[in-house]
Amino acid sequence: MANKDLPFAKAQLEEIIGQYPTPFHIYDEEAIRQNARKLLAAFSWAPQFKEYFAVKATPNPTILRILREEGIGADCSSLPELLLAEMAGITGEDIMFSSNDTPAEEFQKARKMGANINLDDISHIDYLEKHAGIPELISFRYNPGPLMKNGNTIIGYPEEAKYGLTKEQIFEAYRIVKEKGVKRFGIHTMVISNELNPDSFIATARMMFEMILEIHQKLGISMEFVNFGGGIGIPYKPEQQPVDLEYVGQGIKAVYEEIIVANGLHPLRISMECGRMITGPYGYLVAKVLHKKAIYKNYIGLDACMANLMRPALYGSYHHITVVGKEKLPLDHIYDVTGSLCENNDKFAIDRQLPVMDIGDIVVIHDAGAHGFAMGFNYNGKLRSAELLLKPSGKVELIRRSETIADYFATLDVAELKLNQAAAAVSENDN
Repeated sequence: MANKDLPFAKAQLEEIIGQYPTPFHIYDEEAIRQNARKLLAAFSWAPQFKEYFAVKATPNPTILRILREEGIGADCSSLPELLLAEMAGITGEDIMFSSNDTPAEEFQKARKMGANINLDDISHIDYLEKHAGIPELISFRYNPGPLMKNGNTIIGYPEEAKYGLTKEQIFEAYRIVKEKGVKRFGIHTMVISNELNPDSFIATARMMFEMILEIHQKLGISMEFVNFGGGIGIPYKPEQQPVDLEYVGQGIKAVYEEIIVANGLHPLRISMECGRMITGPYGYLVAKVLHKKAIYKNYIGLDACMANLMRPALYGSYHHITVVGKEKLPLDHIYDVTGSLCENNDKFAIDRQLPVMDIGDIVVIHDAGAHGFAMGFNYNGKLRSAELLLKPSGKVELIRRSETIADYFATLDVAELKLNQAAAAVSENDN
């Protein structure tokens, strides 16, 4: 089995843990920058190519600022995500606002920021007009339905997904907004997630280019941009290979020339909204072994739990585990690696072959740089952990502190509790 390397040695990690107790997420800044550049290079041929990082993957303004410096925008789907983008200095059309069941105040903020607004339903045209006004530029999300032959483990089959407009609705929607005075148009889709087959992305491009041509022929509308969404997967398992971005870029270029250039629709800006692919492989959940338990199976209990990384419990996903300092030992023990929640699915690994593990061992869970901290929660009163940034210099920066008990209780109305405590204190003094 192939190895998954770490960006830090054991001694460096022990020094980090000495300052920032486990568990925590740590991101490798230099690797994230290099990965972002690789994606942009693969589409350097495309007119004004734009990547909008999916904020939901890693919603931290420090990460967003790093990506902004690399020329990347933000894909937002809520008011807090718009605010995070704004905090990172990402504004205007460097933001793609794609949401569903959208409240009025979110459309209003997107309009105020000058973001690209991507509507998820034909009924949202009237809703947007009523609450925020119709912008000069508008986009719609296309759901191809059963045209897509294969489902996806995360999104499922497009016809069963809640997202987007049907083909018939797409034509009607563009006709309506054109009559309302919209001058600039874009189109969007997102039909796959965490996909490793590079040909899937080329097939999506062909589908969308053909749709753009048909819209132009029937409605006389020339699209300014097409957004293929995200969906580029990462090799969670050591034996898997990353998507060949150069292959995807050149494959889409060939289809672009065949359909867009040949029919006089050039230039068309190509956009994507990858999240997982950008930061996922370069974030790590670091934890320690608290307990070992031997009953019907052998269990390793960490100081992290599914509140820190939900994907294994939610999707049955594989995340590689390194026991720091024991990388060269044989994988001759079988463990379930667990957290402390009162949920039996609170497991990072089931029947995983690992080296012998001991209390106090440092454990690194790989590929936690996207949809890791972001999906955290407070069930069982668990507190969300810190986020750290490993700088190119080797120094570590705290980019989000860990939650405290005070944070957990901050949203509660504790006036009655305080009165009871005060009364108890008075009673104790009287005695």
